[in-house]
Amino acid sequence: MSVSPAESPAIPEALDASWRDALAGEFSAPYMADLKRFLVARRAAGAPIFPRGKDWFNALAMTPLTSVRAVILGQDPYHGPGQAHGLCFSVLPGVPPPPSLVNIFKELREDVGFVPPGHGHLVHWAQQGVLLLNSVLTVEQGQAGAHAGKGWERFTDAVIARVAAQQAPVAFLLWGAYAQKKAASVADAGGAGRHLVLKSPHPSPLSAHNGFFGCRHFSRANAFLEANGRGAIDWTLPISA
Repeated sequence: MSVSPAESPAIPEALDASWRDALAGEFSAPYMADLKRFLVARRAAGAPIFPRGKDWFNALAMTPLTSVRAVILGQDPYHGPGQAHGLCFSVLPGVPPPPSLVNIFKELREDVGFVPPGHGHLVHWAQQGVLLLNSVLTVEQGQAGAHAGKGWERFTDAVIARVAAQQAPVAFLLWGAYAQKKAASVADAGGAGRHLVLKSPHPSPLSAHNGFFGCRHFSRANAFLEANGRGAIDWTLPISA
């Protein structure tokens, strides 16, 4: 069953053709029409929704399906004004890195000698094939998880399945129980054994000391990618965002 173009969300023009072709069926599915109605209703009610509408699909726009080498999964966007811009864990230039990102930088420093650049803008990773995807692509101000269970999870399951269906090996970095649920999408797409799935606690200050610190996911992902002829990710970030 499909829905009319007026009911379903339009496929963003910024998406690379590889994503547009792979996800056309998702954008025309009934659950996406339901999600669109929910978001329109919340906006009509005056709810501040983050990130801006034009940024909802930035993770896909910046990292074509055919370029994905690694996937980092978040839960939902930052819910403070001016933080979220469509890449998980990333913030816009001029916004101080939130605590989880600070901890990611600490692990990077210990793992690969990373030097924090003074910002939290992760576009450099996305441009190298690191898909920085949240499980839920929108949130409301001050309300973490406000848009959970409205359809985004089904959409991002489909995104992960499309990545896992690719023949080229990919490293999945799954931090926290919420992100690790997505591992089922990797296996269901026949990617078990071909891809690297790394799991650890979330980098939040509440859990980072329970195993995120010391997980060495960044160097392990690079070792896997290099061994499979896909090249290492340059985890450094330019000083100027």
